[in-house]
Amino acid sequence: MHQEQRIVLPDHELNRVLGGGLVRGSLILLGGEPGIGKSTLLLQLAVRLKNLKTVYVSGEESGQQIRMRAERLNSDLHSQCYLLTETSLEIILQHLNALKPDMVIIDSIQTMFHSQIESSPGSVSQIRGCATELLRFAKDSGCPVFLVGHITKEGVIAGPKVLEHIVDTVLQFEGDRHHIYRLLRSHKNRFGSTAEIGIYEMQGNGLAEVSDPSQIMLSQRDEALSGIAIACNLEGMRTMLIETQALVSSAVYGVPQRSTTGFDQRRLNMLLAVLEKDVGLSWVLKMFFSILPEG
Repeated sequence: MHQEQRIVLPDHELNRVLGGGLVRGSLILLGGEPGIGKSTLLLQLAVRLKNLKTVYVSGEESGQQIRMRAERLNSDLHSQCYLLTETSLEIILQHLNALKPDMVIIDSIQTMFHSQIESSPGSVSQIRGCATELLRFAKDSGCPVFLVGHITKEGVIAGPKVLEHIVDTVLQFEGDRHHIYRLLRSHKNRFGSTAEIGIYEMQGNGLAEVSDPSQIMLSQRDEALSGIAIACNLEGMRTMLIETQALVSSAVYGVPQRSTTGFDQRRLNMLLAVLEKDVGLSWVLKMFFSILPEG
């Protein structure tokens, strides 16, 4: 059976999500909210691939700004990493055909434009046309291409939905900008599983891989406390321990309310309804509330 050729990346979490490495000639779309760390993740990858010729194309930042970000990551732009600040796809393809790189990063697809398409950059026609041209370049040259895509307020990648059908892999970079942890998920992967996730920690000098996610999902306590349950969950080929905390108190109003943090509210209501119906959980809760002290 023929096995596709893969480039083993120095980022083990990204390797895991991609299915064991980067497939040559593939087109990968990386989406996420502004400021979540998409550009940081790919710039780290570019400067760490010292044995491969990499072209980082930026339509949003100047070359000096990218160099400043690389210095903040404690990384130097080596001789095999080329920077190109350009938004014209024709000019970009001319440079790529001349350099013949091993990997290309486009940051972002919304800033690219093709002169033969009569619409402004970021429009549906421009995004579709530029993605199709980059797909043709990737397949003809065997060079993998990363596309950075912004997402809308509704949480979907900006541009036409057909963009997700054009690319081989769709990655989503998730997390709260006010917290340090980030999750990398695969919503589509023609060359691997979509069940794998990558976990990163945002530090002052960039993104650090989290090899043991159980350490961040369990509270470090020496004594046993009530209201805490630990379960073993399987995400792809990785097992991790997840801690669930529950707090129950008497209500000062007529109808008690249920609220969640980090868990879907509708799924919680469904699970509690099943427990009340089949396990008699409502009887247990009534007994619990009856022994609570007043006030």
